[in-house]
Amino acid sequence: MLVAQIIQRDYPTLHLTDKVSFALQLMDDYEIQDLPVVVNEIFTGSVSKENLLDADEENTIATLQSNFDIISVKKDEFFLSALKAIVEANNTLVAVVNDSKEYLGVVTSNALLEQLSIYVGTVEPGGIIVLEVDRRNYSFGEISRLVETNDAYITQLNTYTEPDTGLVIVSVKVNRVEISDIIATFHRFEYIIRYYFGEEQFTNELKDNYNHLMTYLNI
Repeated sequence: MLVAQIIQRDYPTLHLTDKVSFALQLMDDYEIQDLPVVVNEIFTGSVSKENLLDADEENTIATLQSNFDIISVKKDEFFLSALKAIVEANNTLVAVVNDSKEYLGVVTSNALLEQLSIYVGTVEPGGIIVLEVDRRNYSFGEISRLVETNDAYITQLNTYTEPDTGLVIVSVKVNRVEISDIIATFHRFEYIIRYYFGEEQFTNELKDNYNHLMTYLNI
């Protein structure tokens, strides 16, 4: 997913000559916290509502230029670059520009959250197993093979190194909600499972047996 695919081109913008009061009203009308400032089609920076509230409403946006956030991304960058920029700036949007710094639009935090949800597979059903693995023993190939031996496959895998322990934390999402046999396989190969989210066949069988008993007693 490229930035160009989630760009919002009709987002409201400000000019340096606009008054602070106008910018605040615009933010209230659109229920937003940040606005890009554009001068002669060139992105100059973005201004936050927090900075506007600290300023005299009769001042122009130009008086706040030293507080502008000038972070931007190119339209042909991967969308995670926009996510990184927004997080670093603690902003609700990041401007999209071309090689000449001409303003093309913005990518909002809401749009990024939606795409991130798709990217990590939250919209697809399936169980999630979180493993903790020593860095020297981490093998994507082995983890994938162990999942596949249970007639399942990995739909999403993410890793990060835990700062305190140095362990690689591996989040594995599989295409099945019932994951008891996969969990058993990981235990058999001495993987440490930190936690998991899914259904277990054994619990389901116990529930079925209980329901059958209740049905029998009601006859």
